[in-house]
Amino acid sequence: MSGNQPTSAGKVTVSVLGARGMLGSDVVPCLRAAGYRVTESDLPECDITRREHVEAAIDGSDVVINCAAYTDVDGAERDPETAWAVNAAGPKILAGAAAEIDAYLVHISTDFVFDGTLARPYAPDDRPHPINVYGRTKLAGESGVLSTWPRSSVIRVQWTYGHAGRHFVSKFLARALACDELMMVDDQVGSPTWTRDVACALRALVVHQPAGIFHFAADGYATRFEVAEEILAACGLEHKTLQPCRTSDFDAPADRPLNSRFDCSDIDRLLDSPRPHWRMSLGEFLAREQGTVP
Repeated sequence: MSGNQPTSAGKVTVSVLGARGMLGSDVVPCLRAAGYRVTESDLPECDITRREHVEAAIDGSDVVINCAAYTDVDGAERDPETAWAVNAAGPKILAGAAAEIDAYLVHISTDFVFDGTLARPYAPDDRPHPINVYGRTKLAGESGVLSTWPRSSVIRVQWTYGHAGRHFVSKFLARALACDELMMVDDQVGSPTWTRDVACALRALVVHQPAGIFHFAADGYATRFEVAEEILAACGLEHKTLQPCRTSDFDAPADRPLNSRFDCSDIDRLLDSPRPHWRMSLGEFLAREQGTVP
């Protein structure tokens, strides 16, 4: 269900929290290029767990986008208090502050709210069942936002990568440059998604201002192993040896969902153009990282 579309981007002020993180650093220029007035904040001046920081950061805003999060999945098992404060308590504080100024709120969540056992892509109304601390904190953050402020939307994303921050793509590429023998799990399935593409989806939410939960990911699905193969090919590293393995072969602190596939049909109806295929976006991203395209 859509709300009222802003009359003009130039008359709309959007506040982006977590603006210097991997996603936020793509969201800010995307919205500015579309003509929005954008204010940006991040740590240390804006701690989402502190009400006074949040109120100062979003003062005068028509729209608020929350890109701030504790995203260390294994770290959340070791430090659940911080994960709960940032991912659960913080978004509820933000929703309350947005309600006070009647600002539309967009909150970013994750595929980790699901256990990954479903035999089909997950729809936004499928019942969540997180299997690690990180997923539980993110689910609590969703609930806190939606129960506090009706003019809010939650957009779940997955397997994100971007020019800022560390992520699956950059970590695997670093290993590939350093080692000739590589392993990658072939039983986790999802869609590697460029944060630049996520930013375009967030722009669509700013335009249409719907309420509720949406899923967004690149078009198509792949295993982590298939993504790793694509990275090696795109970077001229096909001579490296890549062996498949299972998630159960690793003793990671946090369990991972095996199926992260998303049904994105709801957000597809709001987008200006079709979601790009993961291979196309990943190829362009890697070309830009290697300096072969401007």
